[in-house]
Amino acid sequence: MILYERLRLVFADVDDSLCLDPDSVAERITPRTRAVVFVGLGGNCGQYARIVELCRMHGLALVLDAAHMAGTRLDGRHVGLQANAAVYSFNAVKNLPTADSGMICFRDGDDDARAGKLSCLGINKDTYSRTTAEGSYEWRYDVEDVGYKYYGNSIMAAIALVQLRYLDHDNAYRRQLVVWYEKGFAGAKTISMPPITSNCESSRHLFQIRVRNRDDVMLALRQHQIYAGVHYNDNTDYRMYAYGNGTCPRAHRASREIISLPIHLSLNYADVLQVCELIKRHARI
Repeated sequence: MILYERLRLVFADVDDSLCLDPDSVAERITPRTRAVVFVGLGGNCGQYARIVELCRMHGLALVLDAAHMAGTRLDGRHVGLQANAAVYSFNAVKNLPTADSGMICFRDGDDDARAGKLSCLGINKDTYSRTTAEGSYEWRYDVEDVGYKYYGNSIMAAIALVQLRYLDHDNAYRRQLVVWYEKGFAGAKTISMPPITSNCESSRHLFQIRVRNRDDVMLALRQHQIYAGVHYNDNTDYRMYAYGNGTCPRAHRASREIISLPIHLSLNYADVLQVCELIKRHARI
């Protein structure tokens, strides 16, 4: 998204939560800096409150990548209220499952109106707004900008509205799975878990652990038909971002150690304990 606009992307490092480290962000702010993008990895809040304050202090726009944060609350309120824009992602494997779709929430009403217009080919009146209260249809409209065909569709919205009824319940079960995982790993010196901020009620889109011999552990799990993931490789490992290589050592180290364990709603206590036992058997210092 940043490169589409021919802007310069600067990477800041992560903290133990695997979210942006505010100190690292502060070191990289220059007079050319315009915005900060905070990724709530796995539904975690990390030091989001400090990032919000940092952006206010420097007059920077804040974009919250909330792709994993459907249902995450900070201090009891849905996360994202403090950002200029919060961007959500919905698909079959997200906490709010639909087919591929998404949502952008803007703090400023003018930003919302402009984004709506640009997403609909630059047309200043969508079909709904062209229908009057009396039910007649006003067919005239103007095209005020060069826009895009980026708007969502009613089918995805209908699915999401139904799924929204179950979001908090499903997230509560994900948090229960995490409790079982944490119980299963209690006392294991070869395994660590990224911390969750105390005032953050995470959606728990991911449950991640860190082990030194990550690839060996993943292979052992696969041999038992347990398919873990890695979220994510260090961005600077990719050719298009190689210019940032070496600038984020903590992110680089984490990308060699992290494993995302199964946390879907069909798991039960016995499944979780089986995963824990296999990992404890194969993890090394």
